[in-house]
Amino acid sequence: MHFTLCDLVTDITQNAAESGASRVELEIRETWSGAPGAGEFRFTVRDNGKGMSPEERGRALDPFVTDGEKHPNRKVGLGIPFLIQTAEQSGGGWELRSEKGRGTAISAWFDLANIDTPPQGDLPGMFRTILLFAGPEELSIRRIRQGGAGDLDYRCRKTELAEALGDLEDAGSLALLGQYLKSLEEDEDEDENNETAGEADLTNEEERENGKNDAGGTEKTQGLQKK
Repeated sequence: MHFTLCDLVTDITQNAAESGASRVELEIRETWSGAPGAGEFRFTVRDNGKGMSPEERGRALDPFVTDGEKHPNRKVGLGIPFLIQTAEQSGGGWELRSEKGRGTAISAWFDLANIDTPPQGDLPGMFRTILLFAGPEELSIRRIRQGGAGDLDYRCRKTELAEALGDLEDAGSLALLGQYLKSLEEDEDEDENNETAGEADLTNEEERENGKNDAGGTEKTQGLQKK
């Protein structure tokens, strides 16, 4: 059973990785409005795998149908149907586009103010799990956040990370990867805190310089304004 939005995203991305795709792209977009708690969580997974015919698409949307090949131990296929159910119950929606031989794109969005929306979960931990999926030559992630705890917009690619860290399944590389992904979420908040602290320091400095200016220290005040 899924408990977080990250669980849903992981499940759908794993489906894409197992579709015979050489490239899988995940985009996470989190948008917050002015009202407290009001926002939207939206994700899209795209792949260039085998895709689906209209008949196969219909079966993929049926929770009581499975081909028994991709997940031989499953008796029912609850991946996409459960995603759809959760999105609709939380005041969101979904979209599925697929073409045989060309790939699939699936999107879902959730109202973050809706009581039925699952908690978000651990995004950096989810990204690390997804980047370790076997199959595709390239797995890319784009993360966008507008409002809320601060704006974010970054990308990471499995090939670039592997080039920098080596074998991503190595214990040391895994630890470094986890730290790096976590830092991407934290840097923006730290930048905002540093900017706020810098503004406070500048204000205090201006006040001190203005005081000196009243006592005849005009040159220093002018120097600060030039900076």
